[in-house]
Amino acid sequence: MENRKILVVDDESDMRIYLSTVVETMGFEPIVAANGAEALEKARAIPPALVILDVMMPNIEDGLRTYQQFREDEGLGPTPIIMLSAIARKTFFHSIRMLKPLSGKQLPEPEAYMEKPPDAAELNRLITSLLLLHVPVL
Repeated sequence: MENRKILVVDDESDMRIYLSTVVETMGFEPIVAANGAEALEKARAIPPALVILDVMMPNIEDGLRTYQQFREDEGLGPTPIIMLSAIARKTFFHSIRMLKPLSGKQLPEPEAYMEKPPDAAELNRLITSLLLLHVPVL
């Protein structure tokens, strides 16, 4: 695998540090962003191999809208995304189904979903499955 960059998106600095540490420990290079707009800008400049994206972020560029923008972007759409949130899994997937994509098609579900606080071993397993083994984990 050539691309060793993982984009970590969370509005909480402690969570960005924690996730970046897990990513670095695995031998990947973290790219950090504090919000959706910054995440999309960085991803378009240097496409990551994977994105870890917080669902609940302030401003209009929250995690759900950012997820939608990633999926609707021609270059970034295929990028695997691990959604991370304090909201329950069922609530998150309901929210994804309610988004109205520009294409009129239903948005695909993310490759993985983790509730906060994330367990380092579980995150490691998800990243390994998605990037090294190419196995969907949902």
